Amino acid sequence: MRLSLTAERRIDAPPEAVFALALDSERFPALFTGYGPIPALKRITPLAPPAVGALRSLENSDGSKLMERITELEPPRLHAYTLSGLRPPLAWLAREGHARWEFEADRSEGVDATRVAWRYEFELTSPLAWPLAAPLLRGCMRAAMARCLERMAQALEGAWRGERR
Repeated sequence: MRLSLTAERRIDAPPEAVFALALDSERFPALFTGYGPIPALKRITPLAPPAVGALRSLENSDGSKLMERITELEPPRLHAYTLSGLRPPLAWLAREGHARWEFEADRSEGVDATRVAWRYEFELTSPLAWPLAAPLLRGCMRAAMARCLERMAQALEGAWRGERR
């Protein structure tokens, strides 16, 4: 059984810049601040250059460590990965997460912008996990994702406006 989440946002910067920030192991951790029981991201350590099959080690603010394996990579359009190593209490509810970031150019308002869709599909440990997993992930993880996209927009939009002057 799987549980799906989506966070979307338009960011006033070109897809190349938004894509680069989403994969930036130095800058991205400060943008994912968590929400409720979902911890903030403290550090990302790439174990190989970005490519399909490459691993990234993640350290969270609560001391937990996770692993990302890149499953799709098409700069600047698509980045997907599998998140594993969840620890209790989340590990009691979900085995792993499958994330997919899509970046689509959007010139509808006359500026170089990007429509970002960040989707997560969590593989639940059992159908019995649904009553707890659904509110936790839909409430807290989706909020953490939306907050992260907002922080990405704040980081990029000011810099991008400055470059266009």
